[in-house]
Amino acid sequence: MIAQRRAGDRLARVASVGSARAVGRGSNGVVILWPMQTTRSETAPERPVFRSTTVLCVRRGDHVALGADGQVSMGNTVVKASASKVRTLAKGRILAGFAGSAADGLTLCELLEAKLEAVGGNFARACVELAKDWRQDRRYRRLEALMVVCDASRSLLLSGTGDVIEAEDGVLGIGSGGNYAIAAARALLSHTELDAYRIVEESLRIAADVCVFTNHQRTILQLGAN
Repeated sequence: MIAQRRAGDRLARVASVGSARAVGRGSNGVVILWPMQTTRSETAPERPVFRSTTVLCVRRGDHVALGADGQVSMGNTVVKASASKVRTLAKGRILAGFAGSAADGLTLCELLEAKLEAVGGNFARACVELAKDWRQDRRYRRLEALMVVCDASRSLLLSGTGDVIEAEDGVLGIGSGGNYAIAAARALLSHTELDAYRIVEESLRIAADVCVFTNHQRTILQLGAN
């Protein structure tokens, strides 16, 4: 009776944590139980994985270009091939591109424009204020995206962890193919005389050849063009 009561108590304790299975009996007759691990699929359905884009920003001389491919993928399925993930803000004075959820990226663009108006158009200060709110404000913490923004003199990467990172060599990239595009752009900057627009165009083409979540439909914007 004591052995059975102990087994029952242990089963109750394990059941309070998760499911269990019997793996044998000890010499005193007590049932030996082993807790079974619970996988994510047993507790809740997995959310689809969104891999949206490659975004690249390149600065050369007085010109800066920002471009992105057009592919949107849900898991292993392409759901759109011609999405636009770059746009102009502040009446064409600032370029912005995002990787991640489209709704979240557009929301962040709207928030940046509001910050620009609030601080009198100071680009760097507006980006810092956006990053602070993005990290600290409960309304924005779950915005799942990365942003690259630039004006005539600075290129910045913004994230929900409070990062505001300025490019040292004039190149920033985000998204599933961002690293491929960055590598290509740095090589082209070092060994060619191509302008910023052409470097972004060629780098996105190379990234699309390598990354399965990036396609050859491109949208490229630039500042400082004649």
